[in-house]
Amino acid sequence: MKVIIPLAAVGVLLTAACSNHASTPTATSPSVSFQSGMTPGMSGPATPAMSGMPSPPASASTTTADAPAPQGATAVAISDFKFNPATLTVPVGATVTWTNQDQEPHTIAAKDGSFHSPGMDTNATYSFTFTTAGSYDYICSIHPFMTGTVVVTK
Repeated sequence: MKVIIPLAAVGVLLTAACSNHASTPTATSPSVSFQSGMTPGMSGPATPAMSGMPSPPASASTTTADAPAPQGATAVAISDFKFNPATLTVPVGATVTWTNQDQEPHTIAAKDGSFHSPGMDTNATYSFTFTTAGSYDYICSIHPFMTGTVVVTK
């Protein structure tokens, strides 16, 4: 009983001391604003360069929802978490355009690092011009089970 009373008195004094400060500043609501072209939670441009990763070449481009989906032998659709066609054969100098038709974001990333798109929302496209013959395996870096190949012939 002797210990409980002093502890209770200390608790009352601490509570009174903490809650009775006239100089405590009033809380303000936080505000957040982002610069145009910035990605929330990241510093720098919306598609920052990653150390050790090559920058996309000048022949790569990305567009958003207002661009029509390409048609024909150089078009790859991204649908149902698959690249269609899974293998595409094009001549040197051809520009291949991928169009994301899924409701989830996807990327196009060459396994050899020769090209890499930013994240693509629904209906966004990414184009890359192949200037060297060879076989280019690629994945979606968000969903690595998604794979495809572009075969470039002379």
